[in-house]
Amino acid sequence: MTLSFDSRKMADALYTGQFCPMFIDGAFVPAQSGEVLDVVDPASGRQLATVPRGGAADVDVAVAAARRAFEGEWSKFTPYDRQEVLLRIADLMEKNWDMLCVSDTVDMGLPITRTLGNKRRVIGMLRFYAGQATALHGDYIENSVSQSMISYTTREPVGVVGAIIPWNAPIAASIWKIAPALATGCTVVLKPSEDAPLTPLLIAKLMQEAGVPDGVVNVVTGTGAEAGARLAAHPDVNKVVFTGSTATGQTIARAGVDNLKRITLELGGKSPMIICKDADIAKAIPVAAMAVYAHSGQICIAGSRLFVAREIQDEFIQGLSKFAKSLKIGHGLDADTDLGPLINAQQTSKVEAYIASGQEEGARLITGGGRPSGDPYDGGNFLRPAIFADVRDDMKIAREEIFGPVVSVLPFDTLDEVTARANATQYGLAAGIFTRDLGTAHKMTKRIKAGSVWVNMYHAIDPAVPFGGLKMSGYGKEGGVEHLQAYLDTKAVWVQTE
Repeated sequence: MTLSFDSRKMADALYTGQFCPMFIDGAFVPAQSGEVLDVVDPASGRQLATVPRGGAADVDVAVAAARRAFEGEWSKFTPYDRQEVLLRIADLMEKNWDMLCVSDTVDMGLPITRTLGNKRRVIGMLRFYAGQATALHGDYIENSVSQSMISYTTREPVGVVGAIIPWNAPIAASIWKIAPALATGCTVVLKPSEDAPLTPLLIAKLMQEAGVPDGVVNVVTGTGAEAGARLAAHPDVNKVVFTGSTATGQTIARAGVDNLKRITLELGGKSPMIICKDADIAKAIPVAAMAVYAHSGQICIAGSRLFVAREIQDEFIQGLSKFAKSLKIGHGLDADTDLGPLINAQQTSKVEAYIASGQEEGARLITGGGRPSGDPYDGGNFLRPAIFADVRDDMKIAREEIFGPVVSVLPFDTLDEVTARANATQYGLAAGIFTRDLGTAHKMTKRIKAGSVWVNMYHAIDPAVPFGGLKMSGYGKEGGVEHLQAYLDTKAVWVQTE
């Protein structure tokens, strides 16, 4: 891919180590403590900027601003008005898309070709929710109490929403949380990851330019233990939406008990990818590989348990290894990069520990797993994409979410067997199936316990289609009409007419 702009020049213009304040009540402000956090480029180790280390006091101010806005000017916006605001946000984000993508790439490492490629999805989300803003309604219900009574429902915004997002997709995650809130008339306090907080601050500025009233959207930067924990437990937050690890999701669910706030959780996964013996191998290999290697494995839906029919296992592993070795590792700002860095040194060491564990437990490392050397990789958190064969279901690499570029290949003999093994996990976020047989496809999609199942493909996500997990992968849906309902309360109204 050839870029139409100089990505490195744009990155240097955006971030040269400066202070980037957080956004509360329509103003960019420092933390009350005055403390800051360093933000670094994971591909080079270069300091990009500093951001406020917001804490409980800053969250309290942001929540108070969101409450005032919810009960004040924002409450007077009609569905048409909210739709207009969302459409203006979409237009501004589309106009500034290159800048936002460069920010995301240097902040969290995803190759620029992939961030740029998310445009249709992200801008589509804004326009989808804009359309939904004017389609919200209650129902007339013919009750059986008395014909002299009229009964109907209204659907009203829940109030202040606390949104907590991870570092692996700041643009998409921010919009997936904020857009449905604005469409329904809620207000938002967003807490981005301390590892990738810069793009959400740019988005907040664009939303201000689009005419979002002060206090409707607030962005508090800081650590999860400080700012995130306070937001999750805040008594004046009506709903929390969170994407991240299962362990943190459990903590957030417990924090919401005191005021019984509404909670939506999109958590971890250990998704199965099933390659049947009749699969189109040439088509399946690159899809199966990128089901994990996209963003260097740092995606919740990574199809990292690769079940391959025994009859084609050797051929498939050979092709998969060849594909993995062909991927170019490098800085995300380079247009020819396929795999960027992991987010930080801690995550890189964690993935390396999983690779060592796989070898210790008897799995065979086919390729990858080491750190590339040379000037292009100095200071960065790079790992070569790894493939393990001879993996057993009870191995750590087959059970736990690695969040890195590691594929575990597990052979199977029958569909009944692989279905049972695919479901034998605490997670249930996603799954993939490759088969030429329509009957097999329908049978398997019904039996696999996952929130999303892709057949002869992977990774497709659309604003109109619900997305979310089962079991320890969370609850609640994002996307589709169902998503909007999670930001609304239903009120029953009775009227005596005689």
